[in-house]
Amino acid sequence: MATATTQTPRREAFGSRNVFILSAIGSAVGLGNIWRFPYVAYEGGGGAFLIPYLCALLTAGIPLLFFDYAIGHRFRGSAPLAFRRMHRAAEPLGWWQVLICVVIAVYYAVIIAWAAMYTWFSAQLTWGPGNENDFFFTDFLQSADVAVVGVSTDFVPQVGIPLVVVWLLVIGIMALGVKRGIGRANMILMPLLTVMFAILVVQSLFLPGAAEGLNAFFAPNWEALANPAVWASAYGHIFFSLSVAFGIMVTYSSYLKRKTDLTGSGLVVAFANSGFEILAGIGVFAALGFMAQAQGTDVAGVATSGIGLAFIAFPTIVSQAAGGSIIGVLFFGALVFAGITSLISILEVIVAALQDKLGWGRIRTTLIVSIPLAVISMALFSTTTAISVLDTADAFVNAFGIMAVALVAVIVVAWFLHKLPALTEHLNRRSSFPVGTLWKILIGVLAPLVLGYLLVTGLIEKIAEPYGGYPSWFIGVFGWGMVVALVLIALLLSALPWGTRSHAKDDPEYDEFLQEESYQADPETASIPLQTDRKGTRA
Repeated sequence: MATATTQTPRREAFGSRNVFILSAIGSAVGLGNIWRFPYVAYEGGGGAFLIPYLCALLTAGIPLLFFDYAIGHRFRGSAPLAFRRMHRAAEPLGWWQVLICVVIAVYYAVIIAWAAMYTWFSAQLTWGPGNENDFFFTDFLQSADVAVVGVSTDFVPQVGIPLVVVWLLVIGIMALGVKRGIGRANMILMPLLTVMFAILVVQSLFLPGAAEGLNAFFAPNWEALANPAVWASAYGHIFFSLSVAFGIMVTYSSYLKRKTDLTGSGLVVAFANSGFEILAGIGVFAALGFMAQAQGTDVAGVATSGIGLAFIAFPTIVSQAAGGSIIGVLFFGALVFAGITSLISILEVIVAALQDKLGWGRIRTTLIVSIPLAVISMALFSTTTAISVLDTADAFVNAFGIMAVALVAVIVVAWFLHKLPALTEHLNRRSSFPVGTLWKILIGVLAPLVLGYLLVTGLIEKIAEPYGGYPSWFIGVFGWGMVVALVLIALLLSALPWGTRSHAKDDPEYDEFLQEESYQADPETASIPLQTDRKGTRA
């Protein structure tokens, strides 16, 4: 066994299971929980949507969460290293996930910067009543048409300055490490987020018209259950909501101690995430009910999602409600906190991958990763064409990046590498909720079918007409081009040699883990020599 004096730094770890759970919830509870789920549920049949939503959670969300936990904890590495330890040919899957996180990180930060500015604007009602739409697009973002100006380099200071602050904050958190940085940040931000959002929900419930909004949100439309698109929407939302296939949960679970209740932790994370989404739906639709009453229309006339909900509809509510400034500060403050906890989890996937590949220290890796990402983020998203680039990159990377890598991963692991039995045994070793044949069927059969359906339908939709009405060259660069580039770069990174101090070549902790666990159900991995040479024969 490798000695403790090896030059390879030992992997960091969460201080406790509770810190891991809070961090995993912090990753899962992001912007989509607040501004996407309420509208998806409303469009999907209101109260009736809870049926496909619960089915999707139990048959896809939680099983895929367990799948990521098992890979990360069993193979004790970042996404590329964990998949490489599973099989050398699987390494590109990990880099594919890392590169998806690279793209998401550069635009996710700017949405946090917008929310931070709107927290300040809310206190002063800066946009002025009735001017919310023009204020956001014209005064704040100073948006320009990409069909006319191309990709602009015109700097927008009210976006660029808070964006710098966001990057400095998250770089500081990342540099402190898993225990002192990520763990402590989530221990502070998640309770604050919960309290702030609970206060927001209570205040929204007392607004005039709140009952109409809640009725629109919860009133069941049972006919919607006969629509396959509603079920597909439920599965698609659950998939993104729990942060599966991003490499996040693989990385986070690799920081868990050896004797950890994986499935019990996963159930807590999954149901806490869903609880927050339902709470968000109550708060958002209570506020939309007030907005509808104030404008003399029904809820359908004001219901929206995403950026339209956050930066146009909610400022309208803030302008019209008594005590609206408090609602605005709470809402946008919650977006900031939810965004930061998700962003640090996204960045950790990238940092951990390079640490494992090159054997660098924490601070060095954080700076080498974060500074270039911050520069790219500033160059693309503090300009007058930022929202068009963001919209296109998000739509294509989410639809064809994350969905595709998830589909390929479950097929490769289940059908080509035949690792589900070993992962099942690992989950069951000390977990409070055992998994078995049903879990293997859900991962090996149902998950590929659902992911394949979502991927194909999304592909048909994007091909049918140019996305968002953007020019073909623009979609080719920031849409299809980015999707293809992620795969090619992932293959290239997999071909690069691992550093002499990388965890793939010399990892005493992993050696100890294998020796202690004695995995008889996985003879391929169990037969790997514990004493490895410096040429990386084990990797």
